[in-house]
Amino acid sequence: MNLQLLQTLCGIHAPSGSEFSLTEYLLDYIEEHKSTWTTQPIIHQGGEFQDAIVLVFGKPTTAIFSHIDSIGFTVGYGNQLIRIGGPQTENGYKLVGKDSLGDIECELFVDNDEISYIFHREIERGTTLTFKPEFKSEEGFVECCYMDNRLGVLNSLEVAKTLENGIICFSCYEEHGGGSAQFLGKFIYDNHQVRQALISDITWITSGVQHGNGVAISMRDSGIPRRKYLNRIIEIAKESKVPYQLEVESAGGSDGNVLNKSSLPFDWCFIGAAEDNVHSPTEKVAIQDFESMVELYKALMVSL
Repeated sequence: MNLQLLQTLCGIHAPSGSEFSLTEYLLDYIEEHKSTWTTQPIIHQGGEFQDAIVLVFGKPTTAIFSHIDSIGFTVGYGNQLIRIGGPQTENGYKLVGKDSLGDIECELFVDNDEISYIFHREIERGTTLTFKPEFKSEEGFVECCYMDNRLGVLNSLEVAKTLENGIICFSCYEEHGGGSAQFLGKFIYDNHQVRQALISDITWITSGVQHGNGVAISMRDSGIPRRKYLNRIIEIAKESKVPYQLEVESAGGSDGNVLNKSSLPFDWCFIGAAEDNVHSPTEKVAIQDFESMVELYKALMVSL
């Protein structure tokens, strides 16, 4: 597991709607490393793709979707904060960002349902703030803000190294309602007739999904994947001998839900490692579960 790269990804400010810094980093990373990959991808970015990126390898039949945005906060009027997505809020959480007056490191303050910041000056309205990253790796776990979904991004970059045929979509604003997955899906369907998707994202530790039991294959959340496609994925997982666990939830969503609600006949399935402390500064994932995630994705991209 490339811990240095993961730490770098977690430290890039890219809340929903402000993904451009991570987009630029990924484009530079891809340009620097693609010569070492098995297959050289065609890169689609800019213009109609906004801050999203599409990598096309060989003759694709399946696409991986990894959202690059995170939760966060927008500065409102005075010291008011407005949530981007669904971040956890506790007094004392450290938030970072930047406005025209300089770098910002402030504290979150919670008073009943109202959230605000504590700082020595007023922050310009509309400024976006994110959790201050404090990266830890110990006893087989990694911990930091934004494991969701920088681990999903890292998974896609790992799979890209040996991918011969497939598509990788780095999507945007998933945490605040989704949207880019729909136009990315249309692009790959119209241009490459691809209508199978794997959602490279991070799920939750629950009573039925635990650390150390392998990557989670979601049988459903608030959305329900088509059973024939799901059964094929589980069959490939069994054949691969990669550790996995099955998730069944009533809530939660992803780019898969966006594809499911589109006018396109996409099959999709959410597959990812599980984390503790969801949407907080201390999201925690077992390294072995992430390694299982990478290996299962490699197997699926060959067999689907």
